[in-house]
Parts: sequence; structure tokens; C-alpha cells
Amino acid sequence: MSGNINVLLKIWHQKNANTKGGFVDYKVNVSPDSSFLEMLDEINNDLERKGEDPIVFESDCREGICGTCGLVINGEPHGPLRKIATCQLHMRNFKDGETIWVEPFRAKAFPVIKDLMVDRTALDKILQAGGYVSVNTGGVPDANAIPISKDLSSEAFDAAACIGCGACVASCKNASAMLFVSAKVSQLALLPQGHPERSKRVQAMVMVMDELGFGSCTNTYACEAECPKGISITNIARLNREFFNAKFKSSVLEY
Repeated sequence: MSGNINVLLKIWHQKNANTKGGFVDYKVNVSPDSSFLEMLDEINNDLERKGEDPIVFESDCREGICGTCGLVINGEPHGPLRKIATCQLHMRNFKDGETIWVEPFRAKAFPVIKDLMVDRTALDKILQAGGYVSVNTGGVPDANAIPISKDLSSEAFDAAACIGCGACVASCKNASAMLFVSAKVSQLALLPQGHPERSKRVQAMVMVMDELGFGSCTNTYACEAECPKGISITNIARLNREFFNAKFKSSVLEY
């Protein structure tokens, strides 16, 4: 079709976490206005018409909100553009005749379910360990009556923008989840409603993170560079301070 581009896709296929996977080639003629996921939809439509198994990948909102659509495209989580999720990437960002490598997020804590879909329930388990406020904070009028500075509320809002996609884990050479955990800790630690449980929260979330097999942070900044919401690594520094303070208080109480 006129105006379309031709690309060679090398897409990872893998039956499950316990089987060996490999790349399969797909030659595609696609509109540059198609999103990356729409292109995969078209490929799957053709495969299903032929009676073949479609490529398994995950998506939901397709608006960069839900964080389910993570793919590694040409070695970069979510693709070559900064501060977008895979669903917001369009084919006009690739050249005619280009070869595009498509893989799932790679991490011990993200086992492959099939093809490009991975199990990211490890992030949910970290949230379940402490990413919430369980104390009675009152109703809306009560919350509105609590004075919070503009700087703190803005920082908390920026941290809360994390969509839990796992790109930080996929981009890190150690598969660390520190940026994710630090964002979830920060959004509550910065606000007075989160203060009563701050010590318990940070210790519980870090403990679960370590138990699930995520690696340590070595400050390469890759997580911040690949985060679709631009979460800052200053949150990791805050997490470290919160954790140190919590451990110190625990030691004093035990003593």
C-alpha cells in the first residue's frame, strides 16, 4: 500500500518459562500511523486466518496508564522513545526496511508466561506488603483540612505517577526493582497520612522485594532513563533514608 513501510520483525516465541524460546521472523507492510500494538494485532489477525497460533502479548488501556504492555524493542524497554509506554509507540518512529527485535521483559522475578507476556505479580506482592495506608484518615473534608505544602504534594504526585510496568526492572543490569519500590514508598512517606506506618512499610516492602529475587541497585540510572513516567532516582535516595531510619528506630526500641 502507498505510504506504508516494510519492516522485518524478529519476535520472541516461548511456550512457557520452562521451555527454550527463540526468534521468529515476520515481514510486515504497515502504515506508519499504526501503533506498535496495532501492528501486532494485524499480524495476529493474519495468523488466526491461517489457523496458526497468535503472538501472545499483554495490553489493556493502550493509553500509557495501566502499565501492562511492556515489551523490549531493539534492546530498550518500551522502545526507542523516552517517557512513553509501548502502546504509545507508533511505526513512524521506524525506518522503511528496518529490522526490529521484540522480546519480553527479562528478569528472574518476571517468568515468561508465553511469548512476550511475563508474570509481573511480584510487583503486586511488594505492594501488598506495604503499599497502602491502613490507618483511619477520616473522610474527604478531614483530608482536605490537612495542610500539605505544594512542594511535598507535587513530589508525592510525581512518585504516584508510577504505573508499575516493570521497565525499570527490565532495563537494570541487576534486574533491580528499587525505582518501583522507592516510588511507592515515596508517595506515602511524603504525605502525613502515610507517616504512622512509614517504618513498617519500607521494611516490609524491601524484605519482600529481596525475597522475590530482584537484584540490588548500583546507580546506573538506566531505570530512570527507561521509565515511561520519568520517575526520578531521587526516590531511591529517599527509600534508602527511610529504610535506614526505620532500622535505626527498630534497633533503639529493641535495645
